[in-house]
Amino acid sequence: MVKSTTITRVSDGLPLAATMDDEANESELMDCKNQGKAIIKKLGPHAETRCSIESGKYVLHYLIDTGIVYMCICDRAYPRKLAFSYLDEIAKEFNMSYGEEVHRPGLRPYAFIKFDTFMQKTKTLYQDSRTQHNLGKLNEDLRDISEIMTKNMEDLLWRGDTLERMDTMSENLRTQSLKYRKDAKHLNLQALYRKYGIPAVVFLAFLLLLYIRFAWF
Repeated sequence: MVKSTTITRVSDGLPLAATMDDEANESELMDCKNQGKAIIKKLGPHAETRCSIESGKYVLHYLIDTGIVYMCICDRAYPRKLAFSYLDEIAKEFNMSYGEEVHRPGLRPYAFIKFDTFMQKTKTLYQDSRTQHNLGKLNEDLRDISEIMTKNMEDLLWRGDTLERMDTMSENLRTQSLKYRKDAKHLNLQALYRKYGIPAVVFLAFLLLLYIRFAWF
């Protein structure tokens, strides 16, 4: 089930809203929430927009939309498709309600805490994956979750492997691949010039001589 949800501004890590969790969950999820804050600090302009991060018996799922990161903590067995369907609903409603205000300078932490009411209602709908509502969501043709990156918390927090760094590495590989293809084409052209260039020049010169001979003499 969905345990907790936070909404944060990516640019400066400012918390905008969060679910009010009961004390039992609060103490149990404290480490996971701190890990979530550490992950958000690592996010940058090139970070993955959707990702699942495994942490013990929990998984942190997040999506980034218009500079806002929506993150929820779920039980490890909770279907990932439902988690991202939940986050999609939260993101759409939050953007419709506060989209023009979230990037305003001087905003205070948890300025939109009243949004907790909507998050709690939506979280209740998604609590049991076996309800008709959620079974329908699982059967819908939602975003292909196989494309969503899955990482381990240890990789991200202790081995220095950041989401942004991974995306940058991927972009570098694509750039290098394009450069390789361009270089290969250039080398192939050079090889063609070396192989056929001189014979082609000699042949054209011969044709020119023939033209001059028959045209002028």
